Amino acid sequence: MGIFLKDINLKGKTALITGATKGIGRGAAIALAEAGGNVIAIGRNQMELNTLKKEIKKFKVNYTPFNCDVNDYKRMKSFITKLKKLDILVNNAGTNIPEPFLNVKKSSMETLLNVNTKAVFNVAQLCANRIISLKRKSGSIINISSIFGIVAGQKRTVYSMTKFGVEGLTRGMALDLAKYNIRVNSVCPNIVLTPRTKKYFEDKKYNKYVKENTPIKKVVTVSDVATAITFLASESSSMITGASIIIDGGWTAK
Repeated sequence: MGIFLKDINLKGKTALITGATKGIGRGAAIALAEAGGNVIAIGRNQMELNTLKKEIKKFKVNYTPFNCDVNDYKRMKSFITKLKKLDILVNNAGTNIPEPFLNVKKSSMETLLNVNTKAVFNVAQLCANRIISLKRKSGSIINISSIFGIVAGQKRTVYSMTKFGVEGLTRGMALDLAKYNIRVNSVCPNIVLTPRTKKYFEDKKYNKYVKENTPIKKVVTVSDVATAITFLASESSSMITGASIIIDGGWTAK
């Protein structure tokens, strides 16, 4: 029996990425395009969607931007149900509002539930149905979770609740969609260095906290996460479904 490592080649595949204008979403869009995949980028900032286009076009793939909030179910449904091609979903849009449990605001909880759980479910369901209706031979759905969907974190009770939900959703979807050859997995990164989190890492105390809890003593980068996403999107991971790919430098291994 031979062992074969397939080249990661997404030529002819189309990937939809939510929260595509910043951080992990942007990195994923660029990585998937570099692997030959066509990109559908969904985000709320038209200017950033335009700048992303310049980066994507370098790889000579198709690029379709859509300026929309993932909470706008009617617009999302109208857009997704009209797509001519769809093979991959990177369900990335999410947010966090760190608050200690006893002081969690109702508005904060509703925001986190809407973005991190309800929208994740809705987009996944819409995309899965579209992949099936298009009679694609296979599909890959990648839900972006967090290590705080695996372990708890201080001042992250609601965030953890939503991400633990994403983990359960991922496994349930994997079972239900297997008969359609649609694989469903999650990516669970540690705290990632992005333009949004850069200000926190500039705080010596915060930087120390992250590195002390990370055995490898490095900070997770967008590239680290985008690499895992691209692998899960490709046929190189054709037997991986219902799994959580943890990218944390050993944080959750302790």
